[in-house]
Amino acid sequence: MKEVRYGIVGTGNQGTYYAVAIDSGKVPNAVLTAVCDSNPVKTDAVLKKVNAKVAVYRDIDQMIADKVCDAIIVATPHYIHPEMVIKCLENGVHVISDKPAGVYTKQVKEMNVVAKKHNALFGMMFNQRANCLYRKMREIIAEGGIGTLQRVNWIITDWFRTQNYYDSGSWRATWKGEGGGVLINQCPHQIDLVSWVVGEMPSSVNAFCKYGKWHDVEVEDEVTAYFEYASGASGVFITTTGEAPGTNRFEVSGTKGKLLCEKDKLYYYKNEIDSQTFCKTSKESFAKPNCEVIEPETDGENLQHVRIMRNFTEAILGKESLFVEGTDGINGVELMNAIELSGWKGGARVTLPVNDDEYYAELMKKVAVSRYKEGNDNAIEDKLNFGTGFTEVKNGK
Repeated sequence: MKEVRYGIVGTGNQGTYYAVAIDSGKVPNAVLTAVCDSNPVKTDAVLKKVNAKVAVYRDIDQMIADKVCDAIIVATPHYIHPEMVIKCLENGVHVISDKPAGVYTKQVKEMNVVAKKHNALFGMMFNQRANCLYRKMREIIAEGGIGTLQRVNWIITDWFRTQNYYDSGSWRATWKGEGGGVLINQCPHQIDLVSWVVGEMPSSVNAFCKYGKWHDVEVEDEVTAYFEYASGASGVFITTTGEAPGTNRFEVSGTKGKLLCEKDKLYYYKNEIDSQTFCKTSKESFAKPNCEVIEPETDGENLQHVRIMRNFTEAILGKESLFVEGTDGINGVELMNAIELSGWKGGARVTLPVNDDEYYAELMKKVAVSRYKEGNDNAIEDKLNFGTGFTEVKNGK
């Protein structure tokens, strides 16, 4: 095999983005051969944005049966991500799932069991892992650069969304159609990174969620969650789609210093002496360890989705190892489910791993009374925002 033939399942905004990226040559050794969506308006729209002559399908089964794809990118609504992935894997088709891996842990675990039984590659579109700043944070922490973990703090409130956004689809921001709000739609990358970067998952969560506080929606559009870790560290995760201008500040503190990532900059506050060692040995009452502020050097690369697709293609061709394993997706869903469950319980403590059956039962209660609203299910953005997906930062920092 010299090139990988890709199909896209789900041709809304995100699926169209992937189709255009592959068709425009941003992913070497990849070619777009098929698109699939039950809505002909959406497949017609994506065909106008690509140059390649591609096959059009209404269901994934026929697309797989026709063997027109070596790999498929799943960009469907959240609930059916695992279903689509399983179909691909069982038929020997390599597959990348968009985020999140699924809506609830029970279905994601079933998907991961299938993944371990088949040889087809399975990846997750965790494009934020490609960001050089987050990769550098992970590296510094893994090498012991901040010492013993003390605190994790992420304020990610720059997701401002208008009511028009939520009205752009009848399924949006409903328990039945989407399975949640800001956590499952906007925050899966941050929920993934908060454990991937730090190197450990919280052991328990207390969360306070506001449902339809800033918009006419039934799901959460504001969340404040408190984490506790088995190591004794603590954390806070704050997010909303109702705040402008908003903040994106990720801080991880330890006994040897802290890492601060904000406004596309990373700063490493490096203590000269471990703070606990200093605390126990200093003869002064108000002294602090000397601290050096460093802007760590990185490889400067932040290709986002393109990095994931390039790596997946090269992994299929046997030239690279897989950067993001699809089975990693369970961690983010686990943490999202714990936050939601605690929110439904008025902030009560929920331990991880979450009780799969309890979460599913509570979610289904909400699905049973969930309301689809009036919305334009044919809506697709005229202009795709490729952002940093096609930009390589060259300054080395």
